[in-house]
Amino acid sequence: NTQFGIIDSTVDGATNVTGLVFAENEGSFLVGAAAALKSKTGNVGYIGGCLIPLLQKFEAGFTAGAKAVKPDIKVQVKYLSNPPDCKGFNDPAAGTETANGMYDAGADIIFAAAGGSGTGVFQSAKAKKTLAIGVDSDQYQTAAADLQPVIMTSMLKRVDVAVFDFIKSFQDGAPLTGVQTFDLKKDGVAMYISLNSQNR
Repeated sequence: NTQFGIIDSTVDGATNVTGLVFAENEGSFLVGAAAALKSKTGNVGYIGGCLIPLLQKFEAGFTAGAKAVKPDIKVQVKYLSNPPDCKGFNDPAAGTETANGMYDAGADIIFAAAGGSGTGVFQSAKAKKTLAIGVDSDQYQTAAADLQPVIMTSMLKRVDVAVFDFIKSFQDGAPLTGVQTFDLKKDGVAMYISLNSQNR
């Protein structure tokens, strides 16, 4: 008698579970385009926490967005771990090391979709005097003050919108069921831009 909503997943055969998923590729397309517009070297990077289909959606969108703006742009791609051991989501040292390699290879902006390891990417960007892009929330707001200047933008996944819409659907008498994809049209993903940083 209870309808559940599950974030970032679906449950086959469970009619009382609504999958609330996101078009991460669409939000990543936006930050990919932004990176290409901002890049001075024509070389950008993507770092994923673990080589899983979800993060490959981020990669695909980022690459497509960058190449839509600058077809000949170079997009470096690295994943910090492989399943089933996805330790790359919580390994800032690996984030720093991988980002250092990308920056040294010519990238001047890196999109980090790597959980806690993203902090390591930001630290690398600071050391290399380059830029990085955050993920899921506006990471400029939660980063240490000394790292904020290197975060040019973040790709937002609007979990708040998904949860609000799910609960409101019950209040309205038309519950959301099955798989619900929150894309740009539904304000489910976005790119955050603030005037707080000189690099935005």
